[in-house]
Order: sequence, then C-alpha cells, then structure tokens
Amino acid sequence: AGMIRYVALLITLLGTWFIMQTYFDHRWKAISLRSWLGQQLPRHKCGNQKSCPPNYFAFKIISGAANVVGPSICFDDVVLMSSVKNNVGRGLNIALVNGTSGQLLKVDNFDMYSGDINKLDSFLQEIQHGTIVLTASYDDAATKMNDKVRTQFMELGSRHVSELAFRDNWVFLGAKGLKSKSPFEEHIKNNEYTNKYNGWPELLEMEGCAPRKMD
Repeated sequence: AGMIRYVALLITLLGTWFIMQTYFDHRWKAISLRSWLGQQLPRHKCGNQKSCPPNYFAFKIISGAANVVGPSICFDDVVLMSSVKNNVGRGLNIALVNGTSGQLLKVDNFDMYSGDINKLDSFLQEIQHGTIVLTASYDDAATKMNDKVRTQFMELGSRHVSELAFRDNWVFLGAKGLKSKSPFEEHIKNNEYTNKYNGWPELLEMEGCAPRKMD
C-alpha cells in the first residue's frame, strides 16, 4: 500500500510539472529569443501583440490549464483576475467592466461543479446595460450549467455557451445590450483523444481590442 501511494504521488508531481512547463514554455522561449537577439520590442497593453486604436480597450483572457494553473483576465493593461491576485477558482471567473469608462465594476468566481447555479443566475441578471463581461473557465465550467444561464450568456453575445460541457475550456468577452454575436469567444472540447493534458484540453488564450461604448 505504501508503494502504491508513493507511485501515485510521483505521477501527480510529474503531471503537475508537465502542465506548468507547457503552460509557460512558449512565453519563456519568446523572452529568451528576444534577449539573445538583443531586441527590445515595444510593449503593448496587457502584453498583446499589437496596440489598439483610439476608443478601444485592450484585453487578454487566458483560461485555466487543467486544474493546476488558474486563469487570468487583463483589461486596459490592468490584471483584473489571476492566481496571483487570489481571486480565481474552479468554474467560471467573470469580470464586469464599465463599457464607457473601462472602470472595473465587479469580479466573481462561480463553482460550476459543486456550487449553487442560482448564484451565477442572479449575478448575470443584475448586469447593467453597457457593461462588458469577460469570462474565463478553469477546471470545469459546465456541470451545473442550465438552460436559463446559457440563455443569459447568449444574450451577452455568446455563440458557444450552448455547447459548453464537462471540462471544456472557454474564454468569452461579451456585453449587456449587444445587438449581435460577439467576435471575441473561443471554445475547445474536452476530448480524451485530443486533450493536451490528462483529462483536460489545452488552455485558451485570447487577446483583442474591445470597442468603447460611445452612446
């Protein structure tokens, strides 16, 4: 029994090491390459690849990696949610931002595996017109999801929330009062044949420029 526990611990440690390595690998390689070449590339808001035009907000949303590395949400060069800020958790991590000023209104986390879906339902119902909604999944984002909550996300501009299932990864930026579907959304299915991590798909990283609400 002692040997079995030892082997299980070793496998867990190796799995965690692998996820951490692959999560940060592409960033470390980019930094090392620029350092080796002696290049000092211009920095854009949220670390994005390019700057946004006037009256647009830069954003970057990164989903969690398996159940090891938490998600992060950056908006207008301010990290709103991350493991470092200790305000993310399993399920859906959501930040609300004023669509005109860019001011942070609220952040919250909703456990979608064993939490109360009514908490998320009430949160979504209280969102005011003109609010930008940024969402990142972590571990499992859909076990507690119901049709009512899916409809509310669809009204915020989501195309993929109706397909969201157990341990899928999902990142989304929408807005209350959006008259069309949001162009800012990515979804990857949990599939045992294509998962990058054991039991979870690879993380999602989405960046872009969200238009400021002008009216």
